[in-house]
Amino acid sequence: MLDSKDKKRILVLGIGNILWADEGFGVRVVEEFHRRYAVDNNVTVLDGGTQGLYLVSFLEQADCLIVFDVIDYGLLPGQLELVRDDEVPRFTGAKKVSLHQTGFQEVLSAADFLGRRPRELALIGCQPLDVENWGGPLTTPVRFQIAPAIELACKLLAQWGSPVKPRGAPLPASERLLANNTDHASYEMKAQPV
Repeated sequence: MLDSKDKKRILVLGIGNILWADEGFGVRVVEEFHRRYAVDNNVTVLDGGTQGLYLVSFLEQADCLIVFDVIDYGLLPGQLELVRDDEVPRFTGAKKVSLHQTGFQEVLSAADFLGRRPRELALIGCQPLDVENWGGPLTTPVRFQIAPAIELACKLLAQWGSPVKPRGAPLPASERLLANNTDHASYEMKAQPV
């Protein structure tokens, strides 16, 4: 077994804006992933929201990166796509859905320019149905892809030598990724899904 200092440093990142319906997919997936699973100390789980270039320092520290996001692939709403390595930058800039996507492409470029981009990249993207409903919840086809997206991430983490462990007890409120009633149960689940 590898000592934790010899393990790959992995960043599991959700990006998006929870205020614009399906645009919140990446944040909601990483939130649910963190609620369900404990990870080794070489794995960082982060709600990147719409932080853009502020995420560069997190990427610089990672050997491997998993990103959850909503991406307009031109598919049917709710379809998931896993894109790997050199293909990731191409999709984070394709058919821009929101401002944060351009920002994330810039984050990858900045980390690459600094010579510290993660060696392995995985983008788990979901085709949106609605990204214009201000304050709206995830639509049904997109919400149904949270669990499959988490499953894909779990497989990647196992391949990278850091399998997840189901939490034995509920996640304490102090350890949640989102606060101030912006977590999925408090914020979105009160609204009627599309």
